[in-house]
Amino acid sequence: MPAQAPPRATRHIGILVTALLGLVMGLLPTVTAPAAAAPAASPSPVAAAAAGTFRNPLNSGPDPFMTHWNGNYYLTTTQGDSIRMWRSPSLGTLATADPVTVWTDSDPSRNRNVWAPEFYRFGDRWYLYYTADDGVDDHHRLYVLESDRDDPTGPYHFKAKLTPPNHAADFAIDAGILQLGGRLYLAYSGINQYQHNGLNIAPMSDPYTVSGNAVAIDAAGGCPEVREGPEFLYRNGRVWMTYSACDTGRPDYQVRMMSLPTGADPLLPGNWYQHPGAVFSRADDRGVFGPGHHAFFRSPDGTEDWIVYHAKTTSAYTYGNRTTRAQKFTWRADGTPDLGRPLALGATQDLPSGDPGSGNYWINDDGRSGGPGGVTYSGAWNSGTGCATQCFWSDDHWSDRAGATATFSFTGTRITLLSVKDTGNGYAAVSVDGGPEQTVDLHGSIRVGEAVQYSSPRLGYGNHTLRVRVTGQHNSQATGSFVSVDRAEVYVD
Repeated sequence: MPAQAPPRATRHIGILVTALLGLVMGLLPTVTAPAAAAPAASPSPVAAAAAGTFRNPLNSGPDPFMTHWNGNYYLTTTQGDSIRMWRSPSLGTLATADPVTVWTDSDPSRNRNVWAPEFYRFGDRWYLYYTADDGVDDHHRLYVLESDRDDPTGPYHFKAKLTPPNHAADFAIDAGILQLGGRLYLAYSGINQYQHNGLNIAPMSDPYTVSGNAVAIDAAGGCPEVREGPEFLYRNGRVWMTYSACDTGRPDYQVRMMSLPTGADPLLPGNWYQHPGAVFSRADDRGVFGPGHHAFFRSPDGTEDWIVYHAKTTSAYTYGNRTTRAQKFTWRADGTPDLGRPLALGATQDLPSGDPGSGNYWINDDGRSGGPGGVTYSGAWNSGTGCATQCFWSDDHWSDRAGATATFSFTGTRITLLSVKDTGNGYAAVSVDGGPEQTVDLHGSIRVGEAVQYSSPRLGYGNHTLRVRVTGQHNSQATGSFVSVDRAEVYVD
């Protein structure tokens, strides 16, 4: 949850066309240092190859929920003051999709700290579940909206407050809907005898009415404080309930799992079997910390299962730096889901099966590129591999010399700049095609990697430049004026 949350609730808070570089790209998820640079590839074959890949992050917000419906991916993340939704035909272009604000609320009892929206289609209407309060964290409650038409982006109208009778006056967050045997159940995180943020399940008579008391589930977590974000998979005769455990600010935030047979009553806690250990957790060797608050979606053709989740690039205790990522998962021979290990931020992945592709490609700070273009430098710059897993391909360039520039050349319609935020970073002046400069602050209170620093406006397809100029200035909290250059993501659609 947002960083401002108090501690008591704890969450409460081109592909290049040579075979050699193709092999190196396969190593990206483990952030292995690449081989020597290959010659620049011609535009058309690179664009065709890159159309089938993407790189995280998909969004700079936490607590993601996503589905694919009617030719588009739809994504929500926690925004705090409203509910926004991103829509894109390809996972590769979701990061630069324009958000649609689908809900704001004038009611002061529920228009603050709006968290963790999720949306489901029942009949020909969509129901959007979310958490909000009046500015006091312990006043968080669950609410649901109903769409006016068959469209995930709405418009929506307020439908109901969701309150199990035995917890009507209690803190509650993170609604997830369990669908089993033709019935609906509200699963959520709230006060019970096990945790302040513990798992609860209550029956529903329809998508907006809780019809009975909630029962508490004693879920394991490897830490005492939090069980939250319940999500469900249905396969192999069982319901798999995955959930996040530990404080989301900790690097050990992780996903755990329980399950029950599809014919069992989910309101009998003893029917839930606790699977041992974490099923998705930190991967220090890949620079991934605190992976969790996740959801599941299917590929456009329905043949693949994917997880969408947030994670951080720092092991520091922080509620910031949580970005949305996605990756495919599989199933074991014994019928259990195998979520695997979280991939390094920026790892090149194949798009989901049936995804029409986007033609995205990367440009590394050393000039290597998955498509047409590269980067050149003027003035004094440092370079090296000291940033390791916090950087794309384990390297970056940095300078604090006023007037030094890095100029990306690219062919496409939009470019996004990703680099390190750090305590000693200052202001960069960014311009596109020689136009007006925009000041971007690269300072961060802690060091994080591959942060989205700047996204250009949409441009006509063609050849363009992005110039990053070191200003030599910084804000009052920064200890220096360094500007970091790591990678650029280029979009062609």
